[in-house]
Amino acid sequence: QVQLVESGGGLVQAGGSLRLSCAASGRTFSRYAMGWFRQALGQEREFVATINLSGDSTSYADSVKGRFTISRSNAQNTVYLQMNSLKPEDTAVYYCAASAWATMQRSATAYNYWGQGTQVTVSS
Repeated sequence: QVQLVESGGGLVQAGGSLRLSCAASGRTFSRYAMGWFRQALGQEREFVATINLSGDSTSYADSVKGRFTISRSNAQNTVYLQMNSLKPEDTAVYYCAASAWATMQRSATAYNYWGQGTQVTVSS
């Protein structure tokens, strides 16, 4: 079992930055590929970014590529999402997730554990 707790969300003006954190319980964090997803009001949950077990390989949705950076610290059981140049369309609840697959995963169905989400609101 892995429990995930996100933090770092909030209200920011367009062009600003936020850093989301996701703390994982348990000793097996390094065995999970990690991902960030988001869900805007009335929309389906969408993929944002994923990172492999060691943290040396990442993948991003086209909508955030070049603006967002996913990283992880296996020593601290934490995955991060640095969000720069935020836009109003980035407004959503952001979720971190853990996948038992050893490789990066872009599909929500590949993830076994989910956090409760953290709200990010970008004002224009």
